[in-house]
Amino acid sequence: MRFTFCPLFSGSSGNALYMGAGDTRILIDAGLSGRTVSDALNSIGVLPETLSGILVTHEHSDHVKGVGILSRKYHLPIYANARTWAAMEKQVGAVAPSLRREFETGESFFIGDLSVMPFSVPHDAADPVGYRVYFGACSAATATDMGYFSKTALDALSGVDILVLESNHDIDMLRENEHYTAALKSRILGRHGHLSNEACAEALWLLYRTGVRHAVLGHLSHENNTPELAMRTVCEAMQAHGLRVGLDISVDMAWRDHVGGIYELG
Repeated sequence: MRFTFCPLFSGSSGNALYMGAGDTRILIDAGLSGRTVSDALNSIGVLPETLSGILVTHEHSDHVKGVGILSRKYHLPIYANARTWAAMEKQVGAVAPSLRREFETGESFFIGDLSVMPFSVPHDAADPVGYRVYFGACSAATATDMGYFSKTALDALSGVDILVLESNHDIDMLRENEHYTAALKSRILGRHGHLSNEACAEALWLLYRTGVRHAVLGHLSHENNTPELAMRTVCEAMQAHGLRVGLDISVDMAWRDHVGGIYELG
């Protein structure tokens, strides 16, 4: 039995990540319409009604837009910590008590054959988390929406087999963006904002030293980044550390507007 990992969508306009093994299938976030997420799942051979649950990282709309409708349509449990539940209830809408699952950040729990570890990340939300998910000896993770790469995140992600790692913006593009207010720029660049391409590269180097060998760059800003720029910045940084990209470490891209790669672990 293999562990499947697929970033369905990743970006400032919406996020959804699929993981599954055997009869256990989970969705981390659903920040696009229910129809868009359902179609994406169908495109990789996963029927939405067979999901074991939806895990929410935090309450921002690009992570929860489709959560409520998917839960109601397919009778799917929703997993979130208490503060995220309180913050997202109006956006998600009515959820049957039987489908409401609450966890403690930092405490592992099981969904079928998968063990889930939610860990705290620094972002301007009620109680934002990343997730590391284990299946046997394999693990996969998502770590986005972080103002900086904390020791908590580094410890939680140490040695993970594959992860989506935030590479949100190019600092110069953001600073020169005439459509963004000074306050918005300050928020994104702040300690509870988002990781820049440069910060992503620094984080990936730290993770490489723990045994991480495969990263998928995600949550790119549509306005303040490009996939080519993010990839070039991160790969050049890895090469500056003496790594051979594609041999010593693999770096891929998660896409804002279409389903990303399907990765099989184990």
